[in-house]
Amino acid sequence: MERFIFFIDKLTAWFGKAFAWLILVMTFGVGYEVFVRYVLRDPTPWAFDVSYMGYGALFMMAGAYALSRDSHVRGDFLYRLWKPQTQARVELVLYVLFFFPAVLALIFSGWRYASRSWRYLEVSVMSPANIPVFQFKTIIIAAGLLLFIQGLAQVCRCILCIRTGVWPRHLEDVEELDQVLLREHERDELRHYSEAVDVVSPRDGGTDTSDKPRTDGDRP
Repeated sequence: MERFIFFIDKLTAWFGKAFAWLILVMTFGVGYEVFVRYVLRDPTPWAFDVSYMGYGALFMMAGAYALSRDSHVRGDFLYRLWKPQTQARVELVLYVLFFFPAVLALIFSGWRYASRSWRYLEVSVMSPANIPVFQFKTIIIAAGLLLFIQGLAQVCRCILCIRTGVWPRHLEDVEELDQVLLREHERDELRHYSEAVDVVSPRDGGTDTSDKPRTDGDRP
């Protein structure tokens, strides 16, 4: 089961990282538009289409990748207080009742939406450039399929956690800076605590009697 989980994680990570290059495309596109618009006074007819299509594709195709890394927003004020097995049981129920029906609705509605767009080769009405958008709407289906198979991997994670009491590990990947800083802070606290214990605890089996009152037998 872990092999299946890691295979799906690698697949969705590949798509997420591949579409992440759209950030550079949007950056250069918007930067070029600002230059020609305000410096050369000659705006392009396609910059707006490129920006919203690029961001939409990135947002949709990276959704499964974010799910595999547990990066979606979670209201965990109660969730974090539960045991891992309780967390897994609740997640499993929520995946079955809400996640999979919503993703299937996205796939089927996206199929009708995209197929209608392909039939008449829809173009953008946002600018006079008439940029084709029918291929862009196909991303709705692809994103839904990726979310569905990643949801299967997440269900397998829940089942393993229910059996073992421990969440399966995630693949090593980039992390948010706040998570890195939090982990370093926890390591520092543990190190300082261990040093404090070494100072207070007796060593070599001896007992510190320096503060005990001396008796006549203790006098030299």
